[in-house]
Amino acid sequence: MEKSALVYEGKAKKLFQTDQSNVLWVEYLDQATALNGAKKDAIHGKGALNNQITSLIFQWLNEEGMTSHFIKSISKHEQLVESVEIIPLEIVVRNVAAGSFTKRFGIPEGTLLAFPIVEFYYKDDALDDPFINDEHIRLLKLATGKEINDIKHLAFRLNQLLCRLFADIDIQLVDFKIEVGRNKNGKILLADEITPDTCRLWDRQTKDHLDKDIYRRDLGDLIPIYQEVLQRLENYLAKEQ
Repeated sequence: MEKSALVYEGKAKKLFQTDQSNVLWVEYLDQATALNGAKKDAIHGKGALNNQITSLIFQWLNEEGMTSHFIKSISKHEQLVESVEIIPLEIVVRNVAAGSFTKRFGIPEGTLLAFPIVEFYYKDDALDDPFINDEHIRLLKLATGKEINDIKHLAFRLNQLLCRLFADIDIQLVDFKIEVGRNKNGKILLADEITPDTCRLWDRQTKDHLDKDIYRRDLGDLIPIYQEVLQRLENYLAKEQ
């Protein structure tokens, strides 16, 4: 497998073409951003940690029967993924009130929600990723009604699996953001990443943050926190094998 032209550069990763048309080479970057990119810093080692964390989680999900674009990890900071047409939506699943949810509805942070909630945001930096509903998605022709239902089903199923995985390593999954895409056959696949960048994670005992809120809220050094999440995953998954 050979890496070729750069096809995308985002806040956290670069995507390159390969000598296989349906395979992309992903390089995770040592960069942290917040506030839609208004806050940005280089953090040495972050890319490798995120790549290793998301690789372990995607491998585990595959074993649990949830397919994704992930193919394999090829180094500490690189992986191969199936090329998909990303649907420009951020899909957020919430189990506990936190972040923007508490501001919108005046619910105290840490309040356990009666049931998981799925939210959609239009992925557009120029518009500041606005909150949208099913009808908006259909009107903008981002996805069909069936695809919206498929995405919701995927999100709820993923939430069940991730809640179980993180509970087993003594972490509470507060909320998370995912992206999905269509593969060459039109099937909706889980894409992007699952890391402390995209999940809000709290230690179940202390309620300490184990996610990017450490950076967003200037609570300390990000690297030891991400290392802690990786170590818990590695220890748990090693026992499961």
